[in-house]
Amino acid sequence: MNKLTMLGTGSAVVTRCYNTCFAISTPAGTFLTDAGGGNGILSRLAKARIRTDDINDVFLTHAHTDHILGAVWLVRTAAIDWRGGRRNAPLRIHSHDRALGVLQSVCRLTLAAKDTALFGHAVEFCEVADGDAITAGDINLRCFDIGSTKEKQFGYRATLPGGTSVVCLGDEPFNERNRQLASHADWLMSEAFCLYADRERYKPYEKHHSTALEAGRTAATLGARNLILYHTEDDTLATRRERYAAEAAQAFGGRIIVPDDLEVIEL
Repeated sequence: MNKLTMLGTGSAVVTRCYNTCFAISTPAGTFLTDAGGGNGILSRLAKARIRTDDINDVFLTHAHTDHILGAVWLVRTAAIDWRGGRRNAPLRIHSHDRALGVLQSVCRLTLAAKDTALFGHAVEFCEVADGDAITAGDINLRCFDIGSTKEKQFGYRATLPGGTSVVCLGDEPFNERNRQLASHADWLMSEAFCLYADRERYKPYEKHHSTALEAGRTAATLGARNLILYHTEDDTLATRRERYAAEAAQAFGGRIIVPDDLEVIEL
């Protein structure tokens, strides 16, 4: 069975939940997308009962702190697991040149020499370009540049065992340049920084983000079957699930999930 675990659902400066990142588990293992902003990723994985040595592939969308800094801890644990004999395959980190360059620089500045000496062995940095096809275990992905004007960022279309498709749009609004790859997904994953009703309070457009209503419109125009909303503010966690889903449903008639941290979704 394929499942998705939302390790974190929040945007950059949240304090009541973890930054957005998620794991897709298939019969072949666990594929992680982004890693949050620090070593909180280790706590999230532990609570989700996902072992670090079971993760062989990571996809980093971009180099913002709330997405990439947790990967430093994954690199460190991969080196520790390698030396301890718990990892017999390298941790492969897939991303574009910008994000991989930032991650490697931070790792070399902050990790011990014995850890960075294992680059190329315990850890492999796998550069991808717009349109590249890659394989992560039994998941096939097609990567795409989302066309951000803020920070170079990639999304992907993943095909899971059994043919289920998952499209990750990153944490910015959908770009028409990627319509072909993003259309007719079984599961569309979209950021929704806040409610449209709260746009004056949170000012999502100034931050290159969208609202739940706009995410619903995107899902409708792309013909998605299911919509997952994430990367939100954290002031309204008590009502987030109901209110975000209700607003997105004004434009999208499919299933809408607004998950909490550590929620598991069967794909």
